[in-house]
Amino acid sequence: MSKRLKLTDILVTIVIAIVFGLIYKISGPLYDIVKILGFQAEQLTYGIYFIAAPVAMLIIRKPGVALLAEVAAAMMEVLFAGSGGIINFYYGIIQGAFSEIIFLIFAYKKFNLPVTILSGLAAAVGSYILDYYYGDLVDLAGWNILLNVVFRFLGTIVISGFIAYFLVKALEKTGVTNLVRPASKDDYDVLNK
Repeated sequence: MSKRLKLTDILVTIVIAIVFGLIYKISGPLYDIVKILGFQAEQLTYGIYFIAAPVAMLIIRKPGVALLAEVAAAMMEVLFAGSGGIINFYYGIIQGAFSEIIFLIFAYKKFNLPVTILSGLAAAVGSYILDYYYGDLVDLAGWNILLNVVFRFLGTIVISGFIAYFLVKALEKTGVTNLVRPASKDDYDVLNK
C-alpha cells in the first residue's frame, strides 16, 4: 500500500474535517456553558478540539493526514462562524502538527489506543503555545493553571483518545473504513491459512 496521499485520501480527510468542523462549532457554546461552573471545568470538554486529527489518521493511516484533518476542521469551524474566529485556524495548524508528530515518531505503523491518546495529548500541548501567546494563562494563579492543565489533559485522554479510537473501531466493524483502507498483505495471508 502506497504511503502517498491519493485524491481519495484527501477528499475523505476533508469530509471528516467538515464533520468535525461542525462539531467544533457546536462545541463552542457547550464550552461556554461549562465555563460557568468555574475551576477550569470547561477544560474537560477541550479535548473535542483535537479529535479530527486522530480520527482521520486512524482511518486513512498515511503521512500528513492528521495535520490536514486538524487544519481543515479548524478552517471549517472558522467558516461555520465558530466563536474563536480566525484564531481557531492558527490553533488547528499547531494542534495538527503536534498530533502528526506522534504518528511520525511511530513511523506511521502504530495506530493503537496509546498512540491515539498521545496524539491528542500532543495537540493539547501544542494548544498551550497559542494560549500562552494570546495571554490566556498569564493572569491565572498557579493552582488554577494546574487545574487547567489537568482537566484539559483528562478531557483530551477521554475525547481525543478513547472516544476517537473506539469511534473508528465502530466504523471498522461496519466495513466503512475498507473503502479507504484496502486489505493488507497480512489480511491475505490469514485467508491463505
